Amino acid sequence: MPGTVLVTGGFGLVGSATVRRLAELGRTVVVADLGSPANREAQAGLPAGVTARWVDLTDAEQTAELVADVAPEVIIHLAAIIPPGIYKNRSLARKVNVDATATLVKIAEAQPEPPRFVQASSNAVFGSRNPHRATGPVTADMPMKHSDLYSAHKAQAEEIVRASSLPWVVLRLGGVLSTDPKAIPFSSEALYFESLLPTDGRLHSVDVRDVAWAFAAATTADVVGEILLIAGDDSHRRVQGEVGKALAEARGLKGGLVPGRKGDPNSDDDWFVTDWMDTARAQEALQFQHYSWHDMLAESRAQAGPSRYVLPLLAPLVRALLKRRGAYWKQPGQYADPWGAVRRKLGDPSPDA
Repeated sequence: MPGTVLVTGGFGLVGSATVRRLAELGRTVVVADLGSPANREAQAGLPAGVTARWVDLTDAEQTAELVADVAPEVIIHLAAIIPPGIYKNRSLARKVNVDATATLVKIAEAQPEPPRFVQASSNAVFGSRNPHRATGPVTADMPMKHSDLYSAHKAQAEEIVRASSLPWVVLRLGGVLSTDPKAIPFSSEALYFESLLPTDGRLHSVDVRDVAWAFAAATTADVVGEILLIAGDDSHRRVQGEVGKALAEARGLKGGLVPGRKGDPNSDDDWFVTDWMDTARAQEALQFQHYSWHDMLAESRAQAGPSRYVLPLLAPLVRALLKRRGAYWKQPGQYADPWGAVRRKLGDPSPDA
């Protein structure tokens, strides 16, 4: 069996699922994450044989000690600050997303036996995508575009990894979803962020368990030096407005969400950083696609339990509340203005100078 896998950000949505998958395969796994109360509580639920190390990856000394002690054969680097939180603290986001990646790569390069480095990236690196003008799904060889802080950070982190002497693999993820309603934090900021996205923007979703399968497979597959696009099968090619609605209805909240705004077909900038993806090479190499969009909806309905009978009664109240807290409540205009909406409430979304 291959050696130890070090998973940074291992208590997040993708990290937790990836750790479980690696444990199922019998791998030796060390999770590196912040020692927050929530993470320390979650430690008790780690699979047998998985250990946790509390570390701040923005601290070079802590990171160097971690890598030296663990001596990993593979590093799966998931630790990151993502939207919407990334816009609220730009300085910290850069330290985590870019600077810490550079530090970790440099330390890994200096090891007696440098590890394979599997970098978690995003289809955000392709920038804003106007579905009325963009043709076809994005492919791994398309140029990157800095449309916002997140797409810039992910592109910069990729460049650091790809310029290194390490045996690297980059996985660019689509819209990661889970059928577990507790897996994705439910907050007013998250709801606001959901409401600002153009409803006709293309989104390629993927079950988090399939993402975990891809990361685990990338630790051993013959894919060194490749950029692979990780999203679900063709059934996951949806538009933004139907995804949240379908998942809410599957859990019983029919009519509870407020329709958002479509994007401006004449602007290439006023769209979010998502699109459909060409996953053919990734699927060929990693064989990770197992859960279709329809499978996820069916599972969500099955897991809803008694709430399916309670939530319909609450739908009108939920809808009224969300309408007033949405990004475009009493805002002029016909089309979605995602970056303006981010700026109004969440922070400056523009790329670093």
